[in-house]
Amino acid sequence: MRPGRSGSRTVGGAGLGAAGARVGAPPLASSGTGAGRRIVLVHGFTQTATSWRRVTGLLSSTYEVVTVDLPGHGESSACRVEDLGAAAALVGEAGGRSVYVGYSLGGRCCLTLALTSPHLVEGLVLVGATAGMEDPAERAARRVADDALADRLDPPDGTPGIAVRAFLEQWLAGPLFAHLDAEQADVAARLANDGAGLAASLRTTGTGTQLPSWERLAELEMPVGLVTGELDVRFAEIAERMGRAIGDNATHVVVPGVGHAVPFEDPRAFASVVRGFVEDNDGVDTSDTG
Repeated sequence: MRPGRSGSRTVGGAGLGAAGARVGAPPLASSGTGAGRRIVLVHGFTQTATSWRRVTGLLSSTYEVVTVDLPGHGESSACRVEDLGAAAALVGEAGGRSVYVGYSLGGRCCLTLALTSPHLVEGLVLVGATAGMEDPAERAARRVADDALADRLDPPDGTPGIAVRAFLEQWLAGPLFAHLDAEQADVAARLANDGAGLAASLRTTGTGTQLPSWERLAELEMPVGLVTGELDVRFAEIAERMGRAIGDNATHVVVPGVGHAVPFEDPRAFASVVRGFVEDNDGVDTSDTG
């Protein structure tokens, strides 16, 4: 349980991974607040569960809202996994059968969970996520780039790495995040991370490690919401393509006036999207899926 949060409690299943087998890693730090249908919020790279606090505050009056710290992040900084599938299994262990909402890295974890353990996923909301790079050369180049970033944070020779604050300044200056104001960037929440944990996340669950799953998207039978910001043209195109591959159970919502980090740029609009998704799919039975 995350200490010092009123109304919070540890949630999850009976210690089983997404495929039904115990995961060879400690459980993820997770907490829940509110009551009602369960929604699990899964953050992006360099964020923590605390990054969702404004969205959680808007949803917890109606739903049980669960947040997790992904491997290498926040209170799960010491947690190490071999790959994205293992991270997804731990997310499923923490959340149980729920509506899963994932942003960026969290979206890739939630998509992986929905493909490997669809019985756990009542509904799926993906924000700024992808089904993977199809070009092997592009994927390999991204792995090399992510490994280089990881080596700066946690040098293999044991010398001190770049300070997390300095790394965050550079990360947030990138094209997806440079427009964020101080509240949207929420550096304070990101500083709960350490260099070794972030480096491990890049090496094992970075974008280049994700095997493409485009040909499997039609297997998703649960309701799927794809959310992008109006200013995030690249990921809007990805979402449109994913929606076509998934089928009639997928919807694409574009939030006006924001970019890639929709939940954190406009929490109120994003909470409204999630609320609408859950209400529109209330009573949809996917219990036989998978």
